[in-house]
Amino acid sequence: MATLYLFGSAAPPVLEISGVIKQAQSRGWDVCLGLTPSAAKWLEADLPALEELTGHPVRLNYKLPGQPDAWPPADVILFAPATFNSVNHWALGLTDRFVVGVVAEAIGKEIPTVAMPCVNAAYAQHPQFHWSVDALRSMGIEVLYGEGGFVPNQPGEKLPFPWQLALDAVDAIVSPRP
Repeated sequence: MATLYLFGSAAPPVLEISGVIKQAQSRGWDVCLGLTPSAAKWLEADLPALEELTGHPVRLNYKLPGQPDAWPPADVILFAPATFNSVNHWALGLTDRFVVGVVAEAIGKEIPTVAMPCVNAAYAQHPQFHWSVDALRSMGIEVLYGEGGFVPNQPGEKLPFPWQLALDAVDAIVSPRP
C-alpha cells in the first residue's frame, strides 16, 4: 500500500480532514496526518480519533535526534489546505513548523508533492503570495491554485474546498495500489 502524507494548516477546510482521510483510504492510500500547530489546536478534540482512523500518530512537531520515525516513508505528499502563511514559509525555506520542514525537504528528496492553497481574495492580492506560488511551481511542486484548482473566495465567504481535485492530482502522480 502506498503512503500519503496529508498535511493541513489552519484554514476552515482542515475541519473536514477526517472525511478526506476516509476518501483517500477508500482509494487505497495509507494516510499519515501532519498539522501545523494552529490546525492541531483547531482539531484538538479530534486528534485521538484521527490517530485511530489513520493508524499513525498525528504529527505537528519534529522528532528528537535519534528517535525512529513513527511513519513509513512517503510516496507522495498533499499539503491542503495550505494557508497564506504556510505557502510563504515553504517557498522561503522557513522550516520552523514540522509540516513545512517536511515539504521543503521533499523537494531535495524528490518526493512528489501537491499543494492546494486556501487563501481569501484579500490575502491573494499580496505580491509575496504569487511569488511564493511561482517559486514552488519552479521547484516541481504541483500547486493547485487558480483555474483548475482553488480559486480565492472573498474574506468571510464560505465556499466548498475542492478536495476531489487534490486527491485526483495525488492519484495521477502515484497510484496507491500495488
